[in-house]
Amino acid sequence: MNRALILLAAVALAVVLVIGLTQAGGKDAPGQQEGSFSLSEAKRDLEGAPAPLASLHGQANELLPGGMSAFQARLQELRGHPVVINKWASWCGPCRAEFPIFQQLATTRGKEIAFVGINARDKTPAAERFAAQYPVPYPSYEDPDEKIARALKAPSNFPVTLFVDADGKTVFTHQGGYRSAADLSADIDEHLGA
Repeated sequence: MNRALILLAAVALAVVLVIGLTQAGGKDAPGQQEGSFSLSEAKRDLEGAPAPLASLHGQANELLPGGMSAFQARLQELRGHPVVINKWASWCGPCRAEFPIFQQLATTRGKEIAFVGINARDKTPAAERFAAQYPVPYPSYEDPDEKIARALKAPSNFPVTLFVDADGKTVFTHQGGYRSAADLSADIDEHLGA
């Protein structure tokens, strides 16, 4: 009887570990394989986007300096277009898990919606390594002290996604990582009407 209980406990532990690693976005989780996203193909798919959105695609996967003034200037340029802002950090496990979702949706919906990143509370070399591993077809602004995030009233946890309407007003804040492209797409449709 004791042997059966030990075996059952071991099997239960193995199942919990497999589920946990999959939900944490482990490298072998479906849709999470490195290299399955082509930034050059994404940029080709985004050709013909309106000029303010094309400007984002032209800076794909770059970490941009300039702080709050540069970020505000970019938001001003994007007026008239809904914007999805994702706050991330290289050390954030849920950020790593959701980046393939942003890769996909920023490519499929990037001609109608602006996507912009905020790399907060991070070191530039670590952020650059992360970006090389998980490239996206839009830039991220460096925000080591979270000045941009605070100005946007973004919560301090990671990741956080803000939805800004075409008039420049934040209409929804999603705390935590997205688990599927369908969930992010549903929030875009619901809150940005895009």
